[in-house]
Amino acid sequence: MPKKKSPKKPASKAPKPGKKAAPPESAEVLSSTLKYEGKLFKVFSDHIIEPNGVESTREVVSHSGSVVILAVDDSKSKRDPLIVMERQYRHAAGQYMWELPAGKIDGDESRLAAAKRELIEETGYRAKKWTPLVRYFASPGFLCEWMQVFLAEGLTLGDAQPEEDERIDLYLISLSEILRLIDDGVILDGKTMIGVQFYARTRKARKP
Repeated sequence: MPKKKSPKKPASKAPKPGKKAAPPESAEVLSSTLKYEGKLFKVFSDHIIEPNGVESTREVVSHSGSVVILAVDDSKSKRDPLIVMERQYRHAAGQYMWELPAGKIDGDESRLAAAKRELIEETGYRAKKWTPLVRYFASPGFLCEWMQVFLAEGLTLGDAQPEEDERIDLYLISLSEILRLIDDGVILDGKTMIGVQFYARTRKARKP
């Protein structure tokens, strides 16, 4: 019988706080075959050699990328500000979902331009101050999309301009209540959990 390989010992040290991450190592793509093309994404079958030397075939969903907007109204309470939230039906999840406003990038527009457009289209709100908050890969096992969360402050309300197939209910909910809904398992949307909890954890450090 062939000998089992011993698992690699986990790294003992995490990256130092504040230290920039090294540039990502990329795989060598031997071939890439388009398997499906839809309105929102494409699916490729990639034959690759990973940086660690492993040769494999990976199915990859290619998406232009998305933006998420954490729109904050602290005019009534600095300590427990209101957050713009949406509730809409998501067929893939089979249920109504509580979410932060979000949307895909159109063409060659910048992520900030996409965030400003999506906030107006979905909610009618405009913001005076925009700050990149956090970015993350939604599902890196098969999806190349990464999502940028923006903090939007100094809100003014206008008219929403939703797309024809969008039916969105808007709410202003306090930060503390959203955190409670996350803890209770009512909010299940990943971008919302990441954006809100990152904001709650780091907001004191951002104050002047």
